[in-house]
Amino acid sequence: MLIVDAGPLYAAAARRDKHHEKSVQLLSGAERPLLVPALVLTEVSYLLSDRIGADAELALARSLADGELVVEPVLDSDWARIAELMEEYLDLPLGMVDASVIALAERRGLEVIATLDQRHFRVVRPRHAEAFTLVP
Repeated sequence: MLIVDAGPLYAAAARRDKHHEKSVQLLSGAERPLLVPALVLTEVSYLLSDRIGADAELALARSLADGELVVEPVLDSDWARIAELMEEYLDLPLGMVDASVIALAERRGLEVIATLDQRHFRVVRPRHAEAFTLVP
């Protein structure tokens, strides 16, 4: 099971993105399910629509409808941890979307995150592991 951040989802759709090929390879070859935190979905949906166009956003919706991507909601119990992470890493700053990815990883006991955001996810120390494994 792999948690997917916005970067690889966007790069896989953006053929001119420097991370396009490795993002496509990662997402097409990763063990299923691919978990997309709900806040990440909102972020990537906006980016696809704004930067690439409606067709790219539609392709994302189809991936969700076909079960290629599974949306993981933010649970009521996650919000306190999200706020705690944002406060602890305020100097980064760690935003709400990235904090929700970390809270999900901790709740599910997952250590691997598909992200292009090395800066934030390398710094944060999760509760359940020494560090995250970041791919690609």
